[in-house]
Amino acid sequence: PSHPRRTTTCFRANKLTLYIFYMNRIDRCFERLKDESKKGFIAYIGAGDPNLESTKNITLELAQSGVDIIELGVPFSAPLADGLVNQLAAQRGLQSGTTIEGVLQTVEAIREKSDIPIVLYIYYNLIHRRGLEDFIQTAAKCGVDGLLTLDLPPEEADNYELIMTQSGMNSIWLIAPTTPEERIKVIAERGSGFIYYVSREGVTGMRQDVVTQLKDRVDIIRKYTNLPIAVGFGISTPSQVRQVSADCDAVVVGSAIVDRIGKGGQNPSLAVEIGSFTKELSSGLR
Repeated sequence: PSHPRRTTTCFRANKLTLYIFYMNRIDRCFERLKDESKKGFIAYIGAGDPNLESTKNITLELAQSGVDIIELGVPFSAPLADGLVNQLAAQRGLQSGTTIEGVLQTVEAIREKSDIPIVLYIYYNLIHRRGLEDFIQTAAKCGVDGLLTLDLPPEEADNYELIMTQSGMNSIWLIAPTTPEERIKVIAERGSGFIYYVSREGVTGMRQDVVTQLKDRVDIIRKYTNLPIAVGFGISTPSQVRQVSADCDAVVVGSAIVDRIGKGGQNPSLAVEIGSFTKELSSGLR
């Protein structure tokens, strides 16, 4: 219900059956970027940091500040893929009382004012505890466009992917610098929306330099998919955004934004300040 409709028809058992599909906001976003010959900017923030009202306000500000897609990190007590900055954001989110239900309600509130694509960055235990089908269907109804489930291997995700497809959401998978080419093929063929290439080994966090051999790795991924490729982990300045964007379709910035949010705390102008900072980062694409 939260996705713009497109329709198609087919014949089955001599009866005309109408199927209704939904063009995902992520897909429409990358179609627009391609038509405009632009690269995308994806911003990660921790949901509930410093509280869910701030998350809503920051997201709405980012939507007006050059951001194309939002990743909302659902706070979890053991965020093993995250570095210190994002771990602290998850801790602040939990301390503020953020729950799965609260995050989904916040997405609903954002949807009243913005159509920006939203991806939940989430650990599988949170989905499993809620119930796979119930969580996915509820997230879709609330306006979530995709899930990036950090610790679910694609090879073990058949039922997950089926329910995601039925709900109109994208299954976004990570590919790492250490992923062998035969597994890159498997992951790339199973993804939807975009492929997230983790440009560095290890956890999330800001870096002073940009990785080398990025183009070679992205070229390998492109052999097995036509999906857009987004690159993240360690990008924190406009010059890094510009450099990385030359070899991919979108750039993901997380820790640099989350660090600013953490330092801003309860500042009433926090959303505006984060919007200004993010506009400066995305200027690297222009």
